[in-house]
Amino acid sequence: MTLKKLAHGQISFRPLEPEDLETIYRWENDPEIWQVSNTLTPFSRYILKQYIEESHRDIFETKQLRMMIEDSTGCAVGAVDLFDFDPFHQRAGIGILIYNKKNQGKGLATDALRLMALYATEVLGLHQLYANITVDNQASIHLFKKVGFEWVGTKKDWIRTSAGWLDEELYQLLLK
Repeated sequence: MTLKKLAHGQISFRPLEPEDLETIYRWENDPEIWQVSNTLTPFSRYILKQYIEESHRDIFETKQLRMMIEDSTGCAVGAVDLFDFDPFHQRAGIGILIYNKKNQGKGLATDALRLMALYATEVLGLHQLYANITVDNQASIHLFKKVGFEWVGTKKDWIRTSAGWLDEELYQLLLK
């Protein structure tokens, strides 16, 4: 697979658009996903509008990148993020969201992770991607392993939840 456009399999990537405000507002303010996004408080529309307006800035400046994931009909079904971008050590963290449960389990996230790995290699020149996943998130663990990420360690009692503490596992994908 080579990168000729920002598409792979059933999905394509596109940058954030002003029209995404309400979608991102809904996603970011859903308490059901706060644990995986390390969020504690809601985001205002004002803050998210500013975030979208600044999203055109270069990843080398902001150290992060968000792409919207669209399905084959052009509908935004999720987002993929690179964060803690480190060009010297050629690595970044990666996170992914396929928001609506009806779109989960259809291979969209697999296609998106594979495309982002290719983008990270061919465009950004990265050597590795990593993901932090709580041990109770078996769907994400399966997804990342399927794409080639390997378990490299466990952070004990890393995430505090209303039910107690969760371990968080670190997964890594060496790109080149």
